[in-house]
Amino acid sequence: MSSPITTLRAVVILLAFLLISHAGFAQQAQEAGEYTPTVGQPGKDVIWIPTPDALVEHMLKMARVGPRDFVIDLGSGDGRTVIVAAEKFRARGLGIEYNPDMVALSKRNAERAGVADKVQFVEADIFESDFSHATVIMMYLLPSLNLELRPRILELQPGTRVVSHSFDMDDWRPDDKITVEGHNAYLWIVPADVAGDWSLTVPTEAGKETWTLSLEQDFQALSGRVHIGHRSFRLLDTELEGASFRFHFFDARNNRRDVLGRAFPDRLEGTLTRPDGTSVTWNAVPEDGREAGASSRVLQ
Repeated sequence: MSSPITTLRAVVILLAFLLISHAGFAQQAQEAGEYTPTVGQPGKDVIWIPTPDALVEHMLKMARVGPRDFVIDLGSGDGRTVIVAAEKFRARGLGIEYNPDMVALSKRNAERAGVADKVQFVEADIFESDFSHATVIMMYLLPSLNLELRPRILELQPGTRVVSHSFDMDDWRPDDKITVEGHNAYLWIVPADVAGDWSLTVPTEAGKETWTLSLEQDFQALSGRVHIGHRSFRLLDTELEGASFRFHFFDARNNRRDVLGRAFPDRLEGTLTRPDGTSVTWNAVPEDGREAGASSRVLQ
């Protein structure tokens, strides 16, 4: 077994090697006339501390990034997150960065990685930028900045995945969390806005029935009741992920009724199990006058 002194000497040697290597790379970049960022350098809203490469890859995996995704990194720094998304996950991407030198560096890094045709980097303020076309949002900001962005994030297309390095979003609990080499990362899936009373039409053997589905929502946490005639039944085991939801309830005859659904801006649609185990399709429209194609409620 190595002695503490031997171990400490090995650590010191390794740190010295890493510092010398970094200094060598920095000197080469400077000699080539390239901008070299410094860890901890100030930016508009945060200082620059790069996300470790191992964590970047795990964050993208947690967000289930794939070839159909468009990844936007808010405060993209040297571009590594967007570049890895394109290089290893075949996604397209955009980095929004306030520092023009960082933007230029990101473009050079993308060229070197061979993904310049799949990613873009723009010099802009994230609070003045449009990121509504993202399917995945990546962030490494501060808690106060996350909360400032939260209302806009909640207006994104339901199902949009949001991943933050280190910092959460207060009372909006994450859908998933990972820890890699001592660094935390959090995932949220933007939920559809389904809160309110819905007039639900269900096919029956005699024709159809109209029920009222009353939903309450706290971000992705869903609860409520279904009203059938003069009876009311509590929704159980509710789940809401993006625009998809599920729950079950027990009717007046204690039959379990399983409901699967999907939310659209102006309606809900889905399937419902009958007492005999077969399923029928149902649809629902809001009872509060929500206009087609637009939500009248905004999650905060």
